[in-house]
Amino acid sequence: MPKPAAAVVGLVCLAMLGAGGIAVAVAGAPAESRGPRALVISNDGGVLASIPLSGDTFAVSYRNSIYGTVAEERYTVQEDGSYRLAQLAADQLAVLEEYYAVPGAPSAAGDTDRREWVTDPDPGHPAEFSRLSLAATDLGRRTVYIPGAPPLELWKLVEDSDPFVVLSLKETP
Repeated sequence: MPKPAAAVVGLVCLAMLGAGGIAVAVAGAPAESRGPRALVISNDGGVLASIPLSGDTFAVSYRNSIYGTVAEERYTVQEDGSYRLAQLAADQLAVLEEYYAVPGAPSAAGDTDRREWVTDPDPGHPAEFSRLSLAATDLGRRTVYIPGAPPLELWKLVEDSDPFVVLSLKETP
C-alpha cells in the first residue's frame, strides 16, 4: 500500500497531466530554508530585470488582442519556488466569460482593484510554472505588478524583432 504523501503526489501529477494543464515540477530545498525571492525577466540576451518579491504574489496584465481591453493574470508563489495562476481579472466581463471561458461567474472587483471583474481560474486545468515565456509586444503591453514595486512594462525591455521574455523566480541573497 503506497504511503499517503506518495499517493497524493501521484494523484496530483496524474490530475495535472489528465487535465491538460501546464505544469512544471521544481525540485529544491525545503521551504524552511528558502530565502527571499525575486521575479526575474530574461530572454536569450540574459537578464532584463530582477524585481524582489515583497510577498508571495505578482500579476501580469496585457491588452487582449481580441477584445482590446486589459486582462490580468495573478499568480501565487508556491513553497517549492514555482508559481500558480490564482486569479484572473479584466476590465471587460466578456474577456473572462468568453476568452478564458471560466466555469464560474466572475464578480465585480473591489474599489481598490486595478480591474473591474475578477474570477478564479478553472480548477480542472491548473496552471503552475517555474518558467513562463511571454510575448512582450507593443500591442499587448504586458506589464508586471509586484506589491511595493512600480509597474514594469515588459514591452519596453525588448526589441520588436524578438519580443519574447521568460518569467522565473530565483532566491536572492
